[in-house]
Amino acid sequence: MRKLQLLLFFLATIAATCQGLDEVDHGRNYNIYPLRLKSGSGGHHIPGLTCSSWRLGVETHNIIEWITVPEECEGYVGNYMLGHQYREDSEAVTIHAFRYAKSLNLTGDGKDTWVFDIDETTLSNLPYYAKHGFGVNAYNSTSFNEWVNLGVAPALPSSLKLYWKLLNLGIKIVFLTGRPEDQTNITVANLRNVRFTKWEKLILKDSSFSGKTAVVYKSTQRKKLEDEGYRIVGNIGDQWSDILGTNTGNRTFKLPDPMYYLS
Repeated sequence: MRKLQLLLFFLATIAATCQGLDEVDHGRNYNIYPLRLKSGSGGHHIPGLTCSSWRLGVETHNIIEWITVPEECEGYVGNYMLGHQYREDSEAVTIHAFRYAKSLNLTGDGKDTWVFDIDETTLSNLPYYAKHGFGVNAYNSTSFNEWVNLGVAPALPSSLKLYWKLLNLGIKIVFLTGRPEDQTNITVANLRNVRFTKWEKLILKDSSFSGKTAVVYKSTQRKKLEDEGYRIVGNIGDQWSDILGTNTGNRTFKLPDPMYYLS
């Protein structure tokens, strides 16, 4: 009897909520979905739910300092990165970035700049990570640098479109990457091969920043840009460390990346 009363109360609540929403929004139809538990009846795990929550925590910077993607989330992250959602999420970020850029009152003196990260922002290492568990495997500098030195990383399509649109507005591009200086030539070749063909500056990490965090390194380099008279009107990257710290610019944009974390 008690269960029946609870069920009737639950159904009545849904009916009242739907009616209220319809009254407020002039007859629009709403689908109300009950919250799903992390386990089904009998305690059976529902695949994907905890991994989607984990990715949300990563992207909102509530889950930090993690080393690898949880093993049980390899398939989830792989499906996300190779599927439509990753591309659509990236496109959403760059669309809003361009809307913002169009709203700017640019000076035209050649000092308005936009900072782009490289890995997972302009160039995609997805072919590499697809062979290494989409971030489940621990980072291996040797194998990753072998991949980088091939110089065959594809462009992220949404970032490439944003790049050209910003250039057409008269905004100068600065690439700021954590790649070491000895990868300068291959990085230049790779960028040009996928149509990132012009920039104001390309900044790679020199040995003096060895042991320093990405936040410290990128903050320092952005300060140098501003000391040289550049105005950072926009800043985009896939890592929170790309857009945190000091001298971050007038506005920052975070691209999705649930495969690795850099502090």
